[in-house]
Amino acid sequence: MVYRWRKNSVEAADQKSWRLYQFDFMGLRNTTEIVKTSAGDYVVMTIYFDLSRRMGYFTIQTYIPCILTVVLSWVSFWIKKDATPARTALGITTVLTMTTLSTIARKSLPRVSYVTAMDLFVTVCFLFVFAALMEYATLNYYSSCRKPNCAKKKKSNYSVLDMRPPPTVIPLNNSMYWQEFEDTCVYECLDGKDCQSFFCCYEECKSGSWRKGRIHIDIAELDSYSRVFFPTSFLLFNLVYWVGYLYL
Repeated sequence: MVYRWRKNSVEAADQKSWRLYQFDFMGLRNTTEIVKTSAGDYVVMTIYFDLSRRMGYFTIQTYIPCILTVVLSWVSFWIKKDATPARTALGITTVLTMTTLSTIARKSLPRVSYVTAMDLFVTVCFLFVFAALMEYATLNYYSSCRKPNCAKKKKSNYSVLDMRPPPTVIPLNNSMYWQEFEDTCVYECLDGKDCQSFFCCYEECKSGSWRKGRIHIDIAELDSYSRVFFPTSFLLFNLVYWVGYLYL
């Protein structure tokens, strides 16, 4: 005996009489198939309900808070780099906030083994917030580089009986730098002994022969670069994400 669905045999009631709060009802469809097993052939009648998840709940609970948290992490780029407690507290707070939001977002979704669109968005937002914190760590590390050998040499050349005026000391980033450098100090910087990687701590490093063929990045302007790079890259990500999610 073979069972089959009649045409339009399954109908849904008017949606005014019932409602799904997290989904939109798109329609239904039914199929009939014969499954062959060792015990015999069986008729399987299946009905499918097509649902579309509503974005309103997740937009308010997850997407908007994540976007605002990422934007909040950019505030540190306008804070002075000497204000270490303020920038560190802001960075750690935004990272912890993103961790909480990602945990809450996963609780409201089924536990699946694949990566969902929301998981991708939350992960990228977390990476942006974490990168903003690492940006200040990089800035603080390279800004603290100094010339201890040059300072010691210059300081030792002036004895107690020497009547010449001592060199001028300039305070910069909670450190003391000698205004007058010996030629050996300049050579050390030009040879790359006091400069690290592609980042330049002193103005003299720009003209060093060891820098030929390399890209010069002024570490002191890292905040200025970040003010442009972070918003631009996050805007491009949102553009690609929402176009791909809604239309592709």
